Amino acid sequence: MTERKNGLSYAEAGVDIDAGNALVERIKPAAAATRRSGVMEGLGGFGALFDPRAAGYNDPVLVAATDGVGTKLRIAIDTGELDGVGIDLVAMCVNDLVCQGAEPLFFLDYFATGKLSIDEAARVINGISEGCRLSGAALIGGETAEMPGMYAKGDFDLAGFAVGAMERGTALPAHVADGDVLLGLASDGVHSNGFSLVRKVAEHAGLDWNSASPFGPGTLGQALLVPTRLYVKPLLAAIAAGGVHAAAHITGGGITENLPRVLPEGLGAEVDLNSWSLPPVFDWLAEAGGIADAEMLKTFNSGVGMILTVAPDRAAEIEALLQAAGETVYRLGTVTPGTGVRYSGALR
Repeated sequence: MTERKNGLSYAEAGVDIDAGNALVERIKPAAAATRRSGVMEGLGGFGALFDPRAAGYNDPVLVAATDGVGTKLRIAIDTGELDGVGIDLVAMCVNDLVCQGAEPLFFLDYFATGKLSIDEAARVINGISEGCRLSGAALIGGETAEMPGMYAKGDFDLAGFAVGAMERGTALPAHVADGDVLLGLASDGVHSNGFSLVRKVAEHAGLDWNSASPFGPGTLGQALLVPTRLYVKPLLAAIAAGGVHAAAHITGGGITENLPRVLPEGLGAEVDLNSWSLPPVFDWLAEAGGIADAEMLKTFNSGVGMILTVAPDRAAEIEALLQAAGETVYRLGTVTPGTGVRYSGALR
């Protein structure tokens, strides 16, 4: 092996392989805590193996979803409040999977930064592990990329994807019909979309992330960083009970854009805005930003993070099941002939 005088190294170029290896060792216990039936290998290989049959599926159809945290990540980085964004990342993927009727099986993340901080990355990945644990998915791999010159000091980016499964022939949406009841599940705040507008509203109001929250305890940054709610386990139980025809995850596009995605051609929805109260964070956003109701309803979840379309004769049973699982449930309206979402009442 030839040695050259004054030779450069990867570390001198800004990439610390030892730090990456140390991070893998640090997060192994968190990943191990998410282990579930079907996992075949641990962290460290070139790929991660999973056996759907060992997870209990006879004729599985795989479902995949990928997402990030959006510009909510900017607030987390600026405030140093990093523990919840990993939960956000998982939730944005697995909440989509369950809308197809799929059970999340495993998750992989991608963490990219200019200079790796093991402590900060571990906090984020511990959050990912917690999101996986709460949704029943195994954290079976990921990638940490240290890329000098690509990110400003202290910045990082975060993405991930989840894979789930369902038995063939059980996919949602299915059998959505005129008269189906719309059940809305309460959100835990803004979740992980619309934050470009949130940041603009805060700037317009002359507030920074360390300002006292105008709508709740703590700072504005802390109040906005409440993690996205994980709907997976209650929704899977409701689907298993029968009568759930469709589920719509209310993210970017709000109710206006997301609910029609699960409705067949020729059917729309009537939603009564008086059926739930606008949570304080959205009331503040609307007032401080002068945001019209129509814009609120097609940008934010406005307090409703998931909407189910349910057979009318099963609605009371499913509502009770979801409430017993800890969900706050609203009867929003019904599926009707037509297109799109028609609103009545007032968003307040």
